[in-house]
Amino acid sequence: MIAGTGNGFGSITPRELSERLSRGDRLQVIDVREPFELQIAAIPGACHIPLRTLPGRLGEVARDRPVVVVCHHGVRSASACGWLVREGCLDVHNLSGGIDAWSTDVDRSVPRY
Repeated sequence: MIAGTGNGFGSITPRELSERLSRGDRLQVIDVREPFELQIAAIPGACHIPLRTLPGRLGEVARDRPVVVVCHHGVRSASACGWLVREGCLDVHNLSGGIDAWSTDVDRSVPRY
């Protein structure tokens, strides 16, 4: 279950995201980390839009399906989620614990840093 945060966007755990992706749910996963971080660890199929470039790339954010935003621990992605909601995106969710939690809870082959 995707929980609300009180900030206009929801949160989703790494296990919930993994289950939804495995089921084939239509989600857009956006990774807002820097390119060097993506080289260390990534969620397969995620769209890479570094946080600093998000305003100029708003047109790439899906409006017809849920969007899950990912960073290292969930802080930058929460900031991105809040901004997306203020820009009119309605179905936005922060990955709780970020890629670090994904590494420990879903896929231990993804390096931690």
